[in-house]
Amino acid sequence: MADRRTLILIATLAAGMNVALASYQGAPKPKDWIQLFNGRNLDGWVPKITGYALGENFGDTFGVKNGVLRVSYDKYSQFGGKFGHLFYQRQKFSYYRVAAEYRFVGEQVPGGPNWALRNNGLMLHSQAPETMGKDQDFPISVECQLLGGGPTGDRPTANVCTPGTEIFMNGTMVRAHCTNSTSPTFRGDQWVRVEAEVRGSEHITHFVGGQKVLEYDNVQIGGPNVSGFDPAVKTDGKPLGEGYIAIQAESHPTEFRKIEVLNLSGCMDPKAKNYKPYYIHRDDQQCKR
Repeated sequence: MADRRTLILIATLAAGMNVALASYQGAPKPKDWIQLFNGRNLDGWVPKITGYALGENFGDTFGVKNGVLRVSYDKYSQFGGKFGHLFYQRQKFSYYRVAAEYRFVGEQVPGGPNWALRNNGLMLHSQAPETMGKDQDFPISVECQLLGGGPTGDRPTANVCTPGTEIFMNGTMVRAHCTNSTSPTFRGDQWVRVEAEVRGSEHITHFVGGQKVLEYDNVQIGGPNVSGFDPAVKTDGKPLGEGYIAIQAESHPTEFRKIEVLNLSGCMDPKAKNYKPYYIHRDDQQCKR
């Protein structure tokens, strides 16, 4: 049974989430969220693991058990640099809010890098999985980094990392590959809900339990921290305003019980049948009369 401190934390995070969603004009309803993970299987998802062809799920790295999406290394003896990504391939997104509820379990597989301890990520605006090189390590994307705390010290989650991309804060390009958020540290195997509100290439905000912990602007392709890519895909300086969503496999077992998206782009004509008051990006070509 959860102790009193854990119950208080859960209640606080839930309250924060409700406040954040209420900031939209006409708060969205639960049914408005698109469930990317159906709780049963990996329908709609495709794996890409370094050194393997698209769709080859080496060692059953990605799977579903007891209603959760698992990143596991039960069939690995060594990590061997097999960085993996699981892409939701049915739809690209541009203006949206994505949420993941995750936790870290078990021990890191032998051979995993030290920085990858209790480390996963939501890859935002990712390149299409079929455009990745066979030996490419990370997709060109912006990462909402998911971290779990160690035995001591602070280790926030919902940080930002930039594999093959550049971002700006306060009008200045960020030179660091990863930038920490202001979130608390989450230790043990507790479930954590992280969200990112993505407004094309213009602005991205990270939330933990509904509380804003990080924001940045002007997302574009460029910079290092990705290898094995097709040069034709990495057009440095190009604004990165849409793409796919993926999760990672970086050597530490992880579970996801929910991955969902609220689309924020659509018909903004109040007279249309499919008008949503919380949309923030107008696409009236979608309007249904």
